Amino acid sequence: MTVPRQLPNAITIVRILCAPVFLWMLIADAGTDGPLRWWAAALFVVAIATDGIDGWIARKYDIVSDLGKLLDPIADKVLTGLAFVGLSILGELPWWITIVVLIREIGITVYRFMVVSDHVLAAAWMGKLKTVAQAVALSLALFPLWTIVGEWIWWVNGVTMAIAVILTIASGIDYVITEMRAARRKRA
Repeated sequence: MTVPRQLPNAITIVRILCAPVFLWMLIADAGTDGPLRWWAAALFVVAIATDGIDGWIARKYDIVSDLGKLLDPIADKVLTGLAFVGLSILGELPWWITIVVLIREIGITVYRFMVVSDHVLAAAWMGKLKTVAQAVALSLALFPLWTIVGEWIWWVNGVTMAIAVILTIASGIDYVITEMRAARRKRA
């Protein structure tokens, strides 16, 4: 089977384009927990789940590209970043959490662009773990599950969000340390 070389990148670009649609649906629902909220949450889950699909296709068919290594984490950051912002706009997530996450995500992205002429900073294992934790925490926070199972789900949301924030900070520190070590080795 022949797979078009740009298929993984096309999937990644579609994920990026889904992000503003998702945010619009979330905000348009305005916290009423209606159909738009459910659709927004479903779109988020589908878009974030395709993160694994594009990478799997690229690796399986040996069509991994530097553009894909650059775009894939950006797609994750756009999607999760807008989810954090949307939940904060709705008053369901403290802004300080969103700000901490965005500082880390924007900082790493800017750094990626700064070093792209030297090397492509691919996602590390801790960054991938952070993305999974954010995806789970955000999915639980986006679906209005409290309307079905009761308010105890807020505790689950709080725990998963705390894990996601801790991993976000830890993976940011990990990137900085890894890059500093690589720079030292390069100079030596």
